[in-house]
Amino acid sequence: MLKEIHIENCLVGQFPAWLQSQIEVNYVVLRNARIFDTIPKAWFSRISSQITQLDLSNNKIKGRLPRTMVSQNLFSIDLSSNLFEGPIPFWSTNASFVCLQDNLFSGPIPENIGELMPGLQELVISMNHLQGSIPSSLCKIQYLEILSLESNKLSGELPDCWNQTQGLHALDVANNSISGRIPRSICYSGGLYMLFLSQNNLHGKIPTSLQNCSRLRSLDLGGNKLSGNLPSFIGEIEELYVLLLGSNSLTGRIPHKLCHLRCVHILDLSSNSFSGGIPKCFNNLTMLVIGDRCSMYRRDFYLPFSKFHEHATITTKGTKLDYGTGILEFVNNIDLSGNNLTGRIPEEITKIAALGILNLSMNHLNGSIPDKIGNLRWLESLDLSHNQLSGQIPPSLSNLTFLSYLNLSYNNLTGKIPSGNQLETLNDPFIYEGNPLLCGFPLPVKCPGDSTSTGSLPPNKNHDDDDNRDYDKIWLAVSIIAGFLLGFWGVCGSLAFKKSWRHAFFGYVNQMNEKILLWIALKLARYKRRFEEPNN
Repeated sequence: MLKEIHIENCLVGQFPAWLQSQIEVNYVVLRNARIFDTIPKAWFSRISSQITQLDLSNNKIKGRLPRTMVSQNLFSIDLSSNLFEGPIPFWSTNASFVCLQDNLFSGPIPENIGELMPGLQELVISMNHLQGSIPSSLCKIQYLEILSLESNKLSGELPDCWNQTQGLHALDVANNSISGRIPRSICYSGGLYMLFLSQNNLHGKIPTSLQNCSRLRSLDLGGNKLSGNLPSFIGEIEELYVLLLGSNSLTGRIPHKLCHLRCVHILDLSSNSFSGGIPKCFNNLTMLVIGDRCSMYRRDFYLPFSKFHEHATITTKGTKLDYGTGILEFVNNIDLSGNNLTGRIPEEITKIAALGILNLSMNHLNGSIPDKIGNLRWLESLDLSHNQLSGQIPPSLSNLTFLSYLNLSYNNLTGKIPSGNQLETLNDPFIYEGNPLLCGFPLPVKCPGDSTSTGSLPPNKNHDDDDNRDYDKIWLAVSIIAGFLLGFWGVCGSLAFKKSWRHAFFGYVNQMNEKILLWIALKLARYKRRFEEPNN
């Protein structure tokens, strides 16, 4: 009898019959084996008592798991990315790693899950259809490090019992319907690295207890109903590199202490009610200025089998995009859009040389666009729309060679639109819409002294180019006609005037015609014989 089975990255199809006969197996890995079948419930129950590692991830296995199981020897369970349905079983096990993400599990999380799985270090049940509240027994799992319940239908309040855990490193309950306030016990151990509570119904102020999360690296509270001022202690979490607080009801000024976040490279305060000016000290955001990874930018808390993935939703180039691990660390973003910010755009912002996305749209900013905006050499997306900016568009904007999205619409900008380099590819008039005093390409409004709406070429040169295009069309037509006449009369003319060539050509055609007809006749006769032989 087999003890270990490891099949990976191949085509199995149905559950093999020989596999179902293996009742003494204690190690099963059928990862990405393209199994399109229902789980053999009897076999699964039979092996559950002695198995130590079970990995059926990345298949299309469907069916329900047994309602109750006991697997005291099991230390790793991975059933992710399948089509399992029904409730999560009452699975009594000492496993340290359980991943059931990306399935069709429904119903509540077992209320006594903490007693059933006391040895858990990582529990990932994200992207299912789980309902009900988050059981407080999870807090009883003493050495739980990673808990991911993201993208389910969970409701109720977050348990306020996290002081019972020894070292929770990552908590992800984003994209649910969690209500209430952020629990004060959530940073009790001080070892939390990742906190994702976005897209829920949390309300109230950001609790001062978060200042105990001195090791926090990624904080996502976006898409809730949080209110009050942004606490200045956020700027004292020196290892923070992702701060997402967009789409809340936060008020007051942006605290200058945020400029102490030397490791931050994603800062999203969009769609709130912040007022006052943009802090001039943003050029102290070291990682966004020099582009080097912070010395503390590491993920050494992950477990060997970890399926936990960092994620963030960021607005770039006018579209909301989801970024995950592997890409997120290369995104450099500042988004202050949709607030009540006033005053000028600080010149200091042009010193954030590694910035890739800058969105200051839908505020009340005035004054001119900084002349040195072209110093942001890595900028890919720039949105300054729906403000009260005035003056001319700086010519240095054409220095942004990586710029692929630009929106300056609905301001009070004046004068001629700069041209050259990357700006030649950004030819959508919508970019400059709502600025009645702008002129030049790509707008239909001509600038003084321009005879065409392109605004980028002298009038004489434009006329010369039009004349050249007409000549090119004429010569192309002449060449086509001449080529046709030469080819036609080169063949047909020689046959018309050379009798011997004419006889030879048509003789060859007749000969080929006879050969083709003979070949067809032979083929038909052969097929006819083959058809008649079986009948005889």
